[in-house]
Amino acid sequence: MIKAYIMDEESIRRALLRITHEILEHNEDIKNIALVGIRTRGVYLAQRIAENIKAIEEVDIPVQFLDVTPYRDDVTRELPKQNLYLDVVNKNVIIVDDVLYTGRTVRAAMDALIDYGRPATIQLAVLIDRGHRELPIRPDYVGKNVPTSRKERVTVHLEEVDGKDEVLIEEE
Repeated sequence: MIKAYIMDEESIRRALLRITHEILEHNEDIKNIALVGIRTRGVYLAQRIAENIKAIEEVDIPVQFLDVTPYRDDVTRELPKQNLYLDVVNKNVIIVDDVLYTGRTVRAAMDALIDYGRPATIQLAVLIDRGHRELPIRPDYVGKNVPTSRKERVTVHLEEVDGKDEVLIEEE
């Protein structure tokens, strides 16, 4: 059951543009940036940020995806080969995801990245930070902070996957 609509297409666009500017301000050598989107929606958000960087700085930033499922601490599976061909060694890697909640997905993403080498830095960009952290993880770039209860779910819809851009809160 939908409780509230909190972002529409235009507010998502503005939030990603603001995140892009913050990334550019924080990272002097933009050619040393690598964007890594967490599957599924983080990949599309990372692609949009890369497009914004290209429009502003005329620099192509590599975008890769990362499936963190095998690295999660609540799933026991054999570790597959990742579809990550990005050289992360000494890069400023920016992990991109749609919603930050407990922090466990981001921890899994950091574990996966380390398997490919040691980045210079790992930064985190999220469209929504809903709180309720279980791990000491804090995003560097946030589109919107949305206080929620644990009984609520934040749902992000993106044009590339869902046919529309919106963020809503649902009752579980």
